[in-house]
Amino acid sequence: MRVDPPQHTPPSSAGPGTQPALDDLVDLLDLEKIEVNIFRGASTDEDRQRVFGGQVAGQALVAAARTVDEPERLVHSLHAYFLRPGDPTTPILYEVDRIRDGRSFSTRRVVAIQHGRAIFNLQASFHNEEPGPDHQLQMPADLPDATTLPDFRTRMAPYAEQLGEVYDRPRPIDVRYVNGDPLSRKGNPSETQQVWMRANGSLPDDPVLHACVVTYASDMTLLDTTVLPFGLAWDSPGMQMASLDHAMWFHRPFRADEWLLYDQVALSTSSSRGLAGGGIFTADGKLAISVVQEGLARIGTR
Repeated sequence: MRVDPPQHTPPSSAGPGTQPALDDLVDLLDLEKIEVNIFRGASTDEDRQRVFGGQVAGQALVAAARTVDEPERLVHSLHAYFLRPGDPTTPILYEVDRIRDGRSFSTRRVVAIQHGRAIFNLQASFHNEEPGPDHQLQMPADLPDATTLPDFRTRMAPYAEQLGEVYDRPRPIDVRYVNGDPLSRKGNPSETQQVWMRANGSLPDDPVLHACVVTYASDMTLLDTTVLPFGLAWDSPGMQMASLDHAMWFHRPFRADEWLLYDQVALSTSSSRGLAGGGIFTADGKLAISVVQEGLARIGTR
């Protein structure tokens, strides 16, 4: 997937030493082809209880895209289910079903497998760009510039001891909260949150890679939104959270290594499930992606 060296100069706000973390993410998304329609993906060497859902979604989209022969046919939607926790110590096998190739659309189904069982299921549709009318929801106005907001290390410094080694872990995605991070907002109920995010460095000029990186990043903050109406966060006592399904629609061109605004809203929480939606805008106001995610949100059950 990454053949040419980066041609894009990252924003000046990229921190020192961040490019290696992003390069590691790109390598993580660069699957090994095992057989026709079968790919193998590695996992990180981080000490996690389960594989990060965004990683599986990003790798599955890579597998699907690699079976689409027309390079100009790009992903326009994906729908995925997280079926079982992924084992971070074991590679993941991705089996692709080429459901349909039409004159304008291609459809793929991908099943991620570990230990002989499906852990993740994704369907993705790819479309040739066509001319037509244009309409979108407007980007929220009067937001602070991303570079004026604290980065992860600055924002989470008060919680460094609580986070342990996670605090010093290299971060391939730079996420900056507009309204304050969920930990600092505990006790202050809200239905919305906004974050600026971008790949922490420079990426090659490959739209497939940019879509896969944003797919990875889209799972980082959205589920947290579902418990904000209760003034809670992921570290609240008894909290149990996990992604259940994830859907994305890709509307307009974007770069994952330029600032994107992720405007998120809690839509519903009931039956220990939370549903949140989000719009991902480019810095100049174009709605690039729409996202909806449902997740497990058990509160005070442990």
